Amino acid sequence: MGIQNFLSMRTDQQKSELISSDFQELKNAAKNLANHAIKLGGLGFGTSFLQWMASFAAIYLLILDRTNWRSNILTGLLIPYIFFSLPPLLFNIFRGEVGKWVALVAVVLRLFFPRHFPDWLEMPGAGILLIVVAPSLIASSVRNSWIGVGISLVIACYLLQEHIRASGGFRNAFTKANGVSNTIGIVLLFVYPAWALVLGFL
Repeated sequence: MGIQNFLSMRTDQQKSELISSDFQELKNAAKNLANHAIKLGGLGFGTSFLQWMASFAAIYLLILDRTNWRSNILTGLLIPYIFFSLPPLLFNIFRGEVGKWVALVAVVLRLFFPRHFPDWLEMPGAGILLIVVAPSLIASSVRNSWIGVGISLVIACYLLQEHIRASGGFRNAFTKANGVSNTIGIVLLFVYPAWALVLGFL
């Protein structure tokens, strides 16, 4: 009888330890899941933030080119860059009724009032037109895939090397008073697609 009680107590103790061990494993798994979710959420937030920064940098460089940059760099490439990197919120706004009205006004001004159509408005007008008329395949599937990110990265690399060449070298690009803001803007163009591609391979 004593042996039976001992064995029963031993079995209960083993069950209790097993349940405790299972609970500990569940707790560790939940903790790991939470840590991974926080990391991935942080990476996603970082990508989203860089996307906004890159888009604003591209718009800033476009405005700068229309005012006082005046270099031989092919800034027309900023339009497809903005198309591929514009955050979904802004892209959907410009692809909807707002963009259609802006595009209509730009086309009417260009056709019927060419003398009153400012030169600096040509590139932004072309950008809006591109967003509005792009087929859904390109506007959704390609734009939101690694292909769109890759195109953005190629454009950013090209603009960066062209800017460095136009500045007379890497050092001048970061030291000349009128070139530093351009360099920072182009570096921001490069950082977003590079980061998005790295995340895509993780």
